[in-house]
Amino acid sequence: MNTSGTLSHASLEQAAHWYVRLQDPAENQEHQRWQAWVAQNPEHLAAWQYVERVSQRFAPLMEQPQGASRALRSSRRQALKTLLVLCAGSTLAWGTWRTTALPRLVGGWRADYATGSGETLDALLADGSHVWLNALSALDVRFDGLQRLLQLRFGEVLIDTAKDASRPFLVDTEHGRMQALGTRFSVLHGEHHTQLNVFEGRVRVTTHDAQVRTLEAGQQVSFTRDGFAPTAPASPAREAWSRGVLLADNLPLGQLIAELNRYRPGHLGCDPAVAQLPVMGSFPLIDSDHALHLLQAALPIRVDRPMPWWVTVGPK
Repeated sequence: MNTSGTLSHASLEQAAHWYVRLQDPAENQEHQRWQAWVAQNPEHLAAWQYVERVSQRFAPLMEQPQGASRALRSSRRQALKTLLVLCAGSTLAWGTWRTTALPRLVGGWRADYATGSGETLDALLADGSHVWLNALSALDVRFDGLQRLLQLRFGEVLIDTAKDASRPFLVDTEHGRMQALGTRFSVLHGEHHTQLNVFEGRVRVTTHDAQVRTLEAGQQVSFTRDGFAPTAPASPAREAWSRGVLLADNLPLGQLIAELNRYRPGHLGCDPAVAQLPVMGSFPLIDSDHALHLLQAALPIRVDRPMPWWVTVGPK
């Protein structure tokens, strides 16, 4: 099944505009031209099918009253089920680490803590540690008399650990294990690597191949099962999201749009022609429309909304 990540921006935009045009009964004569466009290229057909999936599945969600939307989000399991139904037509794959595969989302149903699209969560654990879970994330908590273990299935968690001299505080991903040493830190579990940012204290990382590195406050590192990338300065953005803020420090526009896309339903795309524009500033995650307005005011871009659930950022 095609997703937006496998289709060209031009084909997606053409398909979206055809979809809008064909909703108008006065445009019935356009059907032959639309059929000719679809027949020109197999990608046109795939793009059309993608637009249909997004529009048909997100339209009922967008039409719900605000209270009903809040009720839907109140159920973790229902939110993830809704996401799974819709993700075939969503744009979760615009980034690299942001790509969340369907089997991993299915696993999220059974997680102790999980969030859907546009949803974050903060929780106080039994030992007094505080965790914040980013959108599209799933976390298990396994505390016993010997250790305090978090298993991050996918997504991102920010952790402020409580002191407990008798039990180590551990975080596992499929790439390795992190042990907190009196610490505030974030863990971002991508499909191909884990990224650790340390804001206070220290964290010891052991990969599955038994390579070890200890990070100090103000450092970050990405690692896979068999090794580490070079250590770099910690990113304030990996903490700011817990306050509803998206920080950009020369962040390419395409990456910023991909991050915003996690916080809204439907399609949010970026034209490759402007995807590398550098962005500086802070943007509200809880109001992505306002964030897009700020971007449009500061950059030579245009935000098009042919449908409420289909938004594209392109050159002005």
